Amino acid sequence: MKHYLGVDVGTYETKGVITDGEGRVVAHAARPHQMIVPQPGWAEHRAEEDWWGDFAFVTRKMLDESRIDPKSIAGIGCSAIGPCMLPVDRDGTPLMNGVLYGVDTRATREIADLNAMIGDDVILARCRNALTTQAAGPKILWLKRNRPEIYARTHKVLNSTSFIVHRLTGAFTIDHYSAGNSTPFYMADTLDWSDELAPGAIDIGLMPELRWTTDIVGHVTPKAAEATGLAAGTPVIAGTIDAAAEAVSVGVTDPGQMMVMYGSTIFIIEITAERISDSRLWYGPWLFKGQHAAMAGISTTGTLTHWFRRVAAKDLDPADAIRILNEEAEASPPGANGVVVLPYFSGALSPLFDPQAKGMIFGLDLTHTRGDLFRAALEGVAQATRHVLETYALAGQPPREIYAVGGGTKSKVWREATSDSCNAVQMLREKNWGASFGDAFLAALAVGDVKPGDMATWNPVTAKVIPNAANRAAYDQLYGRFRGLYEASKPYR
Repeated sequence: MKHYLGVDVGTYETKGVITDGEGRVVAHAARPHQMIVPQPGWAEHRAEEDWWGDFAFVTRKMLDESRIDPKSIAGIGCSAIGPCMLPVDRDGTPLMNGVLYGVDTRATREIADLNAMIGDDVILARCRNALTTQAAGPKILWLKRNRPEIYARTHKVLNSTSFIVHRLTGAFTIDHYSAGNSTPFYMADTLDWSDELAPGAIDIGLMPELRWTTDIVGHVTPKAAEATGLAAGTPVIAGTIDAAAEAVSVGVTDPGQMMVMYGSTIFIIEITAERISDSRLWYGPWLFKGQHAAMAGISTTGTLTHWFRRVAAKDLDPADAIRILNEEAEASPPGANGVVVLPYFSGALSPLFDPQAKGMIFGLDLTHTRGDLFRAALEGVAQATRHVLETYALAGQPPREIYAVGGGTKSKVWREATSDSCNAVQMLREKNWGASFGDAFLAALAVGDVKPGDMATWNPVTAKVIPNAANRAAYDQLYGRFRGLYEASKPYR
């Protein structure tokens, strides 16, 4: 019997699965890690420990506990948070901590300088992406300017997935979808690296080799086999960013289909029939040649619930805290008794792209409970999601189907507030393993054992979240206050 391994490295946890040829999960494991915040606006991981160390740990744990023969694993797929920025030397040794995705806002000066040098209209026309904190390009320029001694020793700049793939195979590669986040050094029209928009800004030779997600880029080396328990010679695909693998896990394959990922961040991907060009959304070549995607993100969503638990639920057992907080939130009515939360606790991504945006809790009085506040936090995320979906419609890309996935879908309040606020049906599939499950499917696809449409049988739709019309008026009123508070607070940050 053949098996397929998928591992995903998230912001706070690494998860892995092993599936059989019919999509049954026969082994799974997870390992937590922490996001490092050395100073306000920065966000990092330790690449050796949090990325490769976690991959090796969960892989060995699954193999040990399941007693699956490593030689039965026909393919390996991995994904990780992105876009990240990690300089490595010729041996692939990290030269500093990995700099995370849009939640890290250290390169705001570089964004402004590149926009001034190139012109934001030119960047949008050639890269199909506006420069934001989500882009890896400005962070590489930040490295050159602020850590010149590290930049001088850098052989390649990797992202999180690329680093794991290098550890497994020795190859320095990156998939096109991930590379599309390297504005302004990846050209959407040529699907290639280029420094023509900003000559001399960085050394374009530092960028890894471009591949498509399901390309087999190498095989497990003897050294990697020893660390992980895998069989040497096992095929490894290029992999991708976690959100893309998550979209695969819920069968997002055709134009008009959208994934809403309820994770540490909200990440949204819609497959489009053509390249979009809208500064409020991100563009990327999809995982397969000839397909396109439009993306959006909200930076602090699940991360906001972690923060809330840490500061307002110290009395609760950490193992039960989120469950109890959700129960308390269910006791609060839609609209949270007038409390409004702006979830911009680490700046705002789509569609505002405002790294200076601040979080806010508004409307408090002495009658409010912890449940009101937690509900308001979840509703704030739902209102931000509504803002994003309105942006897709304005860009001419309203979704025809929405698939929800991620740990946050376990929250009844969160998923229902999202459907009610957005007036949108969300479909839920049977398995909610997320990106690691998508990675295993991509590995099976790469070796020719499944077809793209087979996810419908690997992971069928089992539930739908239907908007409750009775809540529409309350959420419309809340949305007006939500949007108004962001504008009104700008002069005071």
